[in-house]
Amino acid sequence: MPQVISIQPVTRIEGQARIDIHLDDAGQVADARLSIDALRGFEQFVIGRPAEEIPRIVSRICGICPWMHHVAAAKAIDCCFTVTPPPAGQLLRELCLVLAHIHDKILHFFFLAAPDFLFEPNSDYSVRNLMGLVQRQPELAAEVVRMRQLGLAMLERIAGKATHPVAAVIGGFSKPMTEQERQGLLADGRVLLDFACRALDLAKKRVFVRFAEEEAALGAIRTGFLGTVDDQGNLRFYRGRLRLMRPGGDTIDFAPSDYDRYLAERAEPWSTAKMVYARAWDEGFSLDLEAPRGVYRVNTLARINVCDRIATPLAQAELEAFRAGFGRPAQGALLAHWARLIELVYACERMLELLADQRIAEPLVRTPAEPRAGRGVGQVEAPRGTLIHDFTTDDNGCIVRANLIVGTTHNIAPMNMSVHRAAATLIDGSQIDTALLNRIEMAVRAYDP
Repeated sequence: MPQVISIQPVTRIEGQARIDIHLDDAGQVADARLSIDALRGFEQFVIGRPAEEIPRIVSRICGICPWMHHVAAAKAIDCCFTVTPPPAGQLLRELCLVLAHIHDKILHFFFLAAPDFLFEPNSDYSVRNLMGLVQRQPELAAEVVRMRQLGLAMLERIAGKATHPVAAVIGGFSKPMTEQERQGLLADGRVLLDFACRALDLAKKRVFVRFAEEEAALGAIRTGFLGTVDDQGNLRFYRGRLRLMRPGGDTIDFAPSDYDRYLAERAEPWSTAKMVYARAWDEGFSLDLEAPRGVYRVNTLARINVCDRIATPLAQAELEAFRAGFGRPAQGALLAHWARLIELVYACERMLELLADQRIAEPLVRTPAEPRAGRGVGQVEAPRGTLIHDFTTDDNGCIVRANLIVGTTHNIAPMNMSVHRAAATLIDGSQIDTALLNRIEMAVRAYDP
């Protein structure tokens, strides 16, 4: 008789989710769904609030990536009030965003994903986790903790605190950087870049060598991709234009403020999370594994697929090697882990570029702004993917409309497809054990939801 197998909670992700696997009479997978029951409600919480409060409020959406919401909201309200930050204000915002990427990527790869590859799938769950990694590789674990803490400490020195920040204000940044701070941050940044390069080399030798044999079984699907590039097609986190790539590689570029002309949102009865699909393709929406319609991915793999190149030398060399092995666009879900470490190298290189720009220490960091009626879209690349904040203000500068599309929201549809693919590949009517269920969870963890 039909049966439902539930994995609840999905472990080692930054949030809460449940997987429901529906089996038919023969024990074969009929369907599989990733269900999210949490309701955040920030699109309603902010209605009626003064717009200058929004960057501080929305940083509470996530304790892991508060900087991305903080900066995206500040950019959106800048547009509402038609104000442009001075160069130092822009550079300081981008620096904080890039530093937030660094500690986040270290967290996800080593703390959440690595146990899947350094332990066998049938290892007991009490061992297959961060503490198991500490016991097996104590020196590596200690260095990982130090490097993540260094990234957080650098953020604190720039902005006062690393979590739930208040430093990005309407029109720029709250305080200038001193030359002494800049020199100290440059020294620490070089330490992080050295670690990022060594981490990628280690992962290629000990983790990524397994992807060729496991990739097909763990949620590989064929979709489009979305990410941010500059006018030359380089990978960017802070600002640029959005690039939507079809599964075959054709691309459409558009301004972030036009996102609602190219993307559409929908809801499904079995999840409180919105789903987003590509309206631009005129194909509707379908999660069919063999012929999906409108489905695209964001996150690390999406960004290195849509960009033509990376404008920093070490990351560009790694991108070229990656594409030599997997092509463009690469489709394997687990390849997001490889892309994550390429981006870690890029983030460290970009951090050093920003700190080498002496304009970042200029005293003028903010342009005065006056409340007014307007609409603003602020967009950045969060670790989990393209983040969009869309606000409309009234004549008093208070919020009358808000729409948020966070990185994981874009990925709800492809995560469902990857879970379905992994379950259908691994479950064949035989006994289902914890090792098999953990491998299905790995398809979700690749997206860093």
